[in-house]
Amino acid sequence: MKVIGIEGTAHTIGVSVVSSDGEVFSNIFKTYKEKEGIHPREAANHHASEIVPLLKRAMEEAGVKGEEIDLVAFSQGPGLGPCLRTAATAARSLSLSLEVPLVGVNHCIAHLEIGRLRTEAENPVLLYVSGGNTQVIAFKKGRYRVFGETLDIGLGNMLDKFGREKGMSFPAGPVIEEKAKEGEELVELPYSVKGMDVEFSGIMTSALNKEVLVEDLCYSLQETTFAMLTEVTERALAHTRKDEVLLGGGVVQNKRLQEMIAKMTEERGASYHVPEAEFCVDNPAMIAWTGYLMYDSGISIPVEESNIKQKFRTDEVEVTWR
Repeated sequence: MKVIGIEGTAHTIGVSVVSSDGEVFSNIFKTYKEKEGIHPREAANHHASEIVPLLKRAMEEAGVKGEEIDLVAFSQGPGLGPCLRTAATAARSLSLSLEVPLVGVNHCIAHLEIGRLRTEAENPVLLYVSGGNTQVIAFKKGRYRVFGETLDIGLGNMLDKFGREKGMSFPAGPVIEEKAKEGEELVELPYSVKGMDVEFSGIMTSALNKEVLVEDLCYSLQETTFAMLTEVTERALAHTRKDEVLLGGGVVQNKRLQEMIAKMTEERGASYHVPEAEFCVDNPAMIAWTGYLMYDSGISIPVEESNIKQKFRTDEVEVTWR
């Protein structure tokens, strides 16, 4: 069975072809970039202009034709409305033209499922850290439960906003990571952990008001926020009695965050896993693979019911494939 997946929740639009045994035949995507960040309507226009060429490239790279496709999956949410609608429209059109079933996929869950596919993690706690999302997720009693999350903005979003104020290019995360390596002083910043949840906006405001070297600010931002994430992830491990941590989302490519998680899991006698970079960031392969898992367990949706869900909660989805 071959599945086409279309990702389009935010700045990335992409198309992938995967097989029912988990082979990724193609994983093609493009990212809308502006120094000021993401403008939803402009990003959607970018996606609309790129989707057809990406679809052709993905199918050519996979070596498949339309009649060989058995299923179309798309990112139903959460995300930016204009971007989601662009991806959903493309998926509906493809489903109708190919006369194959359609599946709407929760973007956050897709990060977890592609991580399980690409690593040795079987039943992990997922630390999901991206631009728009920051969550600690684990499977319990038929659903992926959110054991902790940001109460304001995603960590990636905060880093981008900080970077923009400091004249850095978008996305700012990689720039901050490099500058942090030159930092020497740990500047005191708010440590905002509330139970199992975290907050980042106050940390950014405090950092912007500090008159110190930008390298020290970058170093301090990373040390503070990554320590917060490591703390709540460790607590989720203890609560769920699991022994695996899986990292997902663009921000988890940061080597310092990986070091902290690796140290924590080692001390607990647990393991940590991170997929290849192209499967950490938003990518269509994760949508295609999760779509297959859902369809194989009996889930599909009629085109007329395939509305996007901008605030699609992780724990809304009944996980019938586990």
